[in-house]
Amino acid sequence: MIDFIGDIHGHADKLEELLLKLGYSKPNSFYLHSNPNRKVLFVGDYIDRGPKIRETLEIVKSMVDNGSAIALMGNHEYNALCFHFQETDGGHLRKHLIKNIIQHYETLKQFQNRQEEYEGYLEWFKTLPLFYESENFRAVHACWDDKIINFLKTKLVENRLNDELIYESVKKGTPLNEAIEETLKGKEIKMPEGLFFNDKDGTVRTEIRIKWWENPAEMTYKEISVEPLRNLPETKIDLNFFKNSEYYKEDEKPVFFGHYWLRGKPLLKRENICCLDYSVAKQGYLVAYSFNGELTLLSNKLTFVENLE
Repeated sequence: MIDFIGDIHGHADKLEELLLKLGYSKPNSFYLHSNPNRKVLFVGDYIDRGPKIRETLEIVKSMVDNGSAIALMGNHEYNALCFHFQETDGGHLRKHLIKNIIQHYETLKQFQNRQEEYEGYLEWFKTLPLFYESENFRAVHACWDDKIINFLKTKLVENRLNDELIYESVKKGTPLNEAIEETLKGKEIKMPEGLFFNDKDGTVRTEIRIKWWENPAEMTYKEISVEPLRNLPETKIDLNFFKNSEYYKEDEKPVFFGHYWLRGKPLLKRENICCLDYSVAKQGYLVAYSFNGELTLLSNKLTFVENLE
């Protein structure tokens, strides 16, 4: 009995509204459900962008600390760790480029004069598992690929990163780097020659995030892109991009994830595929799915609140 909740990005008011709608209350210092067997699983991305990042972290961490929630790491928490970690020869693991500073700006601003508190949360981020699996479901921030998850099980410490692994994870082209990138940021393929688009932050991109639950052999570039880009052609994909990759099959366990900034009213992608990120930080929705062990997911189990700000 788990309520999966998507990317919050500092929108604590919407989180509290959603929790109340799901039947949680706060009799003491943390939210819990009236049914003691019911808890939340947060799929990551608690920080950056929104107006109440500290409050969001307080809600999520207090629930985790008191056993009423499980929290996974998102790419924004991972990026924050790398932004903070110093390289041995100067600088930081995540470069302090303008675009990176802008991405973290709201978080840093809201922790101004609270350095110790912020560093405490950074330590907490390292306790967050990168994925979670039970007998009935799987959960991850961006992408579940069995080969990659099995590799991470051999590398991580109880599915978590420690300092040594964080330093290793930023080395481009290493197996750990590629595994972290796909698990927390999703699979990407290059667009056909000469094509590009501007993402939600205005950054020019030549690679598209793909629907890793679709068979690439049956998809065009336009169909497999998570984002509905007008300039993508209705031509078959170059399958060389998928030599060592598998797609998530229809007969596998239900999988829950966030990350993709979907637009419009929340809906299921497939009967075992549930993306919970509907752009709460871009006047979208904060979304939950109330799971009771069903093998086939149901649209009427989605609950959401709209952010009109």
